[in-house]
Amino acid sequence: MTKLPPYLKKHDTIGIVCPAGSMPLSKIKNCITTLKSWGYQVKCGNTLGKKPVYFSGTDKERLEDFQQMLDDKNIRAILCARGGYGTSRIIDQINFSIFKKNPKWIIGYSDITVLHAHIFKNFQTASLHAPMAGAFNDDLKNNEYLESLANALKGKIFSYECDSHPLNRLGKAEGELIGGNLSILAHLIGSASDLNMHGKILFFEDVDEYIYQVDRMMVQLKRSKKLENLAGILIGGFTGTKDTTVPFGKTVLETIYEHIKEYHYPVCFDFPVSHSFRNITLKHGQFHRLEVGRKKVNLEEIVCT
Repeated sequence: MTKLPPYLKKHDTIGIVCPAGSMPLSKIKNCITTLKSWGYQVKCGNTLGKKPVYFSGTDKERLEDFQQMLDDKNIRAILCARGGYGTSRIIDQINFSIFKKNPKWIIGYSDITVLHAHIFKNFQTASLHAPMAGAFNDDLKNNEYLESLANALKGKIFSYECDSHPLNRLGKAEGELIGGNLSILAHLIGSASDLNMHGKILFFEDVDEYIYQVDRMMVQLKRSKKLENLAGILIGGFTGTKDTTVPFGKTVLETIYEHIKEYHYPVCFDFPVSHSFRNITLKHGQFHRLEVGRKKVNLEEIVCT
């Protein structure tokens, strides 16, 4: 059974770090202000506001910053300010011995998929695939996606309904919800963070990829038997998708559909998890029920007692 870290209470501390790409402090200020307005204290890591180069510091600096937050018993959750690339460069050096005894919520998406996958694969512990610091610079009024993060931190049971899509395959499924960024999921195959997808509800999304690259990633999942025995799939947004000079000949969703049409589990397209504004918080590793109907799709968390 998946372990859930303790939910947060008022005055608990959230640490903010950049384990991959860099982010200026000016873009993190709204995040800090909002977290404090939710009733939490905030501790900023040394990787925040580093000189704007590709990484938010050397591998050693990023590792030490994340490790300090992971080991600090006063920090109840770690929000990764942004993704980018770089978490897989340090994941094998992170010491999770204290985390195993005292787990805490790890929050983020995109490159942070590395952490979600590694933590679930090796420690059977849930985490939050959720908006990061940049999302707090969007319109905060009636922002259901940031609200979903606030609710998840407090322990509210997740339930979400969205519209149907013409490519959906109807059906019902139950299983642990896992996934994240498609390119990272493909990147992790064969590593110590590689996810066992048998019987799971898989979700994935991506950004700024050529259609042929998405096709190649789907081929990789298929060849490695990741798609055969799923309970279901949620396909999120593919923002900024590009085509080659000689067109690939299919849209990105048609390309994905081609690789999963032979299977019989329920499939939902255009689920609101993405690099865009539409990015609902999901409890990675937690047991969920998926129902793909003709008009509506419902995903809800199942609390096992």
